[in-house]
Amino acid sequence: MKINPRVWLVISIVAFVGGLAAFFFLFILDFNIYWLILAPVILAIYQSPAAYFFWLYKRTKRSRTESEKKSAPDGI
Repeated sequence: MKINPRVWLVISIVAFVGGLAAFFFLFILDFNIYWLILAPVILAIYQSPAAYFFWLYKRTKRSRTESEKKSAPDGI
């Protein structure tokens, strides 16, 4: 089953917004110096699903364009 690359892009955007919302909801409400130091690590962990889905989007888009190039007749 081939999934449209735009689906992966939409999922990655939703995961990105969800990661930011989770970060703000969990850590900004009780912010102190420790959260300031750990914030980049925590934010990276929350954004890792979005990065994975964006990687899937790029991979499926690249494979789709390569298959279209192979199926196109020469000279066009």
